[in-house]
Amino acid sequence: MADEMAASADQLQNLHLDEATGERVSKSEWKKRQKQRVQEEKKREKAAAAPPKTKTATTKTVSAEEEESNLTPNQYFEIRSRQINKFRQTKQPNPYPHKFQVTTDLRDFVKEYEHLKTGEQLKDVEVRLGGRIYTKRTSGAKLVFYDIRARGVKMQVMCQAQETAEDVPFEAQHEHLRRGDIIGIVGYPGRTNPTRRDHGELSIFARQIILLTPCLHQLPGEYYGFKDQEQRYRQRYLDLIMNDSTRNVFVTRSKMISYIRNYFDSRDFIEVETPMMNAIAGGATAKPFVTHHNELNMDLFMRVAPELYLKMLVVGGLERVYELGRQFRNEGIDLTHNPEFTTCEFYMAFADVYDVMEITEELVSGLVHEMTGGHETVFHTQTGEEYHVNWQRPWRRIEMIPALEAAVGEQFPPGDELHTEATNAFLRRVLQKVKVECTPPLTNARMLDKLVGEFIEETCIDPTFITGHPQMMSPLAKYHRQHAGLCERFEAFVCKKEIVNAYTELNDPFDQRLRFEEQARQKDQGDDEAQLVDENFCTSLEYGLPPTGGWGMGIDRLVMFLTDRYSIKEVLAFPFMKDDGREKKTAAEIVGITPVPEEGIGQCSLLGLCSARLGSAPLRSFRVG
Repeated sequence: MADEMAASADQLQNLHLDEATGERVSKSEWKKRQKQRVQEEKKREKAAAAPPKTKTATTKTVSAEEEESNLTPNQYFEIRSRQINKFRQTKQPNPYPHKFQVTTDLRDFVKEYEHLKTGEQLKDVEVRLGGRIYTKRTSGAKLVFYDIRARGVKMQVMCQAQETAEDVPFEAQHEHLRRGDIIGIVGYPGRTNPTRRDHGELSIFARQIILLTPCLHQLPGEYYGFKDQEQRYRQRYLDLIMNDSTRNVFVTRSKMISYIRNYFDSRDFIEVETPMMNAIAGGATAKPFVTHHNELNMDLFMRVAPELYLKMLVVGGLERVYELGRQFRNEGIDLTHNPEFTTCEFYMAFADVYDVMEITEELVSGLVHEMTGGHETVFHTQTGEEYHVNWQRPWRRIEMIPALEAAVGEQFPPGDELHTEATNAFLRRVLQKVKVECTPPLTNARMLDKLVGEFIEETCIDPTFITGHPQMMSPLAKYHRQHAGLCERFEAFVCKKEIVNAYTELNDPFDQRLRFEEQARQKDQGDDEAQLVDENFCTSLEYGLPPTGGWGMGIDRLVMFLTDRYSIKEVLAFPFMKDDGREKKTAAEIVGITPVPEEGIGQCSLLGLCSARLGSAPLRSFRVG
């Protein structure tokens, strides 16, 4: 044992202390470490004495835009809001200038300069355009490319340092611009001369770029885009920014409405406007919205149809009238129904349902040809069914009662008995037989309508007229000249959906009152959609309504079919949406801006909610009128 301890002591005396680590190591290891540390120290001294390195062509720099792409939307919004607020204070640059003079429409720019050859530039031609930035690409410190969009057209903007106007440095013009910003461009037309392609791109060669309105939010990425259906409806402005297809739908809708207006204007119709709020909800079998007038302390109904007012104008001598406008119905929301929607109605003195049928074919077939260049369109349903629709006139015609008899294998009661209790029992039995369920109340009109929807409407892919409606389903239509109990009415269906409802108008004040009373009876049975007696309208008929043809068409559904959109929300700029309940910070809250009251204008208590949200300071009030 003593020999072992002596040997250990000798080994310890032979080890050297490494002061850097506190370890005891052999002499050879200690020398090795010392030598390595001397070499490292010399390297550090050499590096410190060397001049700073310059960036070489192979050094990849990360742009501010690339760094910001890694931020969350909320982070980006906060950073961008603070940056723009600083510009608001310094005016360097002014982020919200009052005016930028635009002299060139981008659509005209493309038509006028499309002929330019690769490398050709027209430096003596000045163009001034405005547009929104969709992409920004930098190529070194002296070259920036933008892709902008305006009026539905995409265009490249090429910015070179040597072409920049002298009053604003190149970097100062571009460093603060981001995707989504609206900019003004002063430059000249030309076509680029790329080294890797034979054909250059038509571009605007910018001499000056001016920020007109910044976008505080981070736009969706170019690859994934903005596709979330619900968010597209809630943020239609962003949908329009990101998706050209959405813009095209509303451009087509506008053109369709213009065509319809021109059609009626050219045939001596007068466009009129009738009240949106009524003491009685008449003109259609539908459940209305109820509102309240404070001054008169009375409930009013948002209109479900303008029909009664339009016919009163015909009584007054305006023999051809039409109205394009909104209707409001407090009913369900689905792929083809929205609480507010657009219709066109016209009333034509000295015409009947057969004249109106001819007008319908002429108008709609001509409209389709104008919009598409032909008479055939394709429509896809939500489930993927593909309908090939031929709008060419003449359209197919179906008589309602004979078609139902063939479908259910039963002989229906005569037309003048369709309103009776016996028919009610018959219809209940037929529904049970064919296993079709009708929601209460089980009135004769509702059960018949359910059978028509199940067995006739399902066959209507190409435009089809369904005619021969019972009188009790049509309180405002005139009785049929040949078939008792029926009326002169048609509905036009396309792709299994109604687009037009029309009839020879009832102008007999005695008969009209009886029809209204039958509707009142149905309302007592629980049918919320049945109409009430409109005494003012009945009185107007007593002054004399000439024989008249009336017609109503749903604009939204027609737009759906011609733009191949299966949901009505796709063709409404701002469809009704349930509140999602989410609160978001505003730009003003992020930078700490509070509203300031305007001198001489009293504060509006109705704005208290916003005032509470933004702080204790009262919001600015606005004078109305």
